[in-house]
Order: sequence, then structure tokens, then C-alpha cells
Amino acid sequence: MMLEEYAGAIVLEIDGREVEVTDMDVQQATGRKLVKTMNRTGRAKGFMRGIETIELSISVVIPLNGDIDWAAIEGAKLTQYPISGTGGKRISYLDCFVTEVGEKYSVDNEAKRDLKLNALRKVVE
Repeated sequence: MMLEEYAGAIVLEIDGREVEVTDMDVQQATGRKLVKTMNRTGRAKGFMRGIETIELSISVVIPLNGDIDWAAIEGAKLTQYPISGTGGKRISYLDCFVTEVGEKYSVDNEAKRDLKLNALRKVVE
């Protein structure tokens, strides 16, 4: 049996600048919706196409010097790829803009910044 390698930790770049990320969550909504009609079968008969949305939630560490002005980010390119550098695919989120910025401090001596972004396009390279 051959040993398989799976995706693990990632590297995240914003406009070519590597960012120290601790958590990343991507939600892609297709925009499709169920269309309910009154008919003899009592079942829905199809769907309609809507607007696709891509929302990213990212947690980054807060550096003592050289922090990014996260609230000002508009039209950015976020690229995510496996940390191993071999295999795997690069995924880019284009025309990103930040909608929320928050800070979190914990007893474990970690200070993090939580970000919510939207992207207009997703490209698998």
C-alpha cells in the first residue's frame, strides 16, 4: 500500500506579503435556491440561480511592529497554498475586501486579530 500525503498547514499571502495566520475558514455560497410550487406531487420541482458569495474568516497574530492596516484592505489578492511546498494546489481569492476587524486576547498569552472578508472570485491555480 502506498503512503498518501494530505493537506495540512497552509501559507497565506496577501498581495504577495506572507501573513502569520492561525486559522482560516472559507464559506462559499452557490446562490442557488429551492423553488417551491403548488402541484399535485407536493414536492419542489426545481431551483433558481442566484448570486454566488465567498466569505473568509481569518485569525492572524498581532505583531509588535509592522502590522497591516486591515480595515483599509480593498481589492486585495489572497493566496493560500500548502506549507510543504510540494504538491497541492494554490487557491487565490481575488478582489477581497475586509468587512469586520476584531481583536482577541487570551490567558494563553496569545493576541489575535479576527478578520471577516469577502472575495468576488476564487481561482484554483
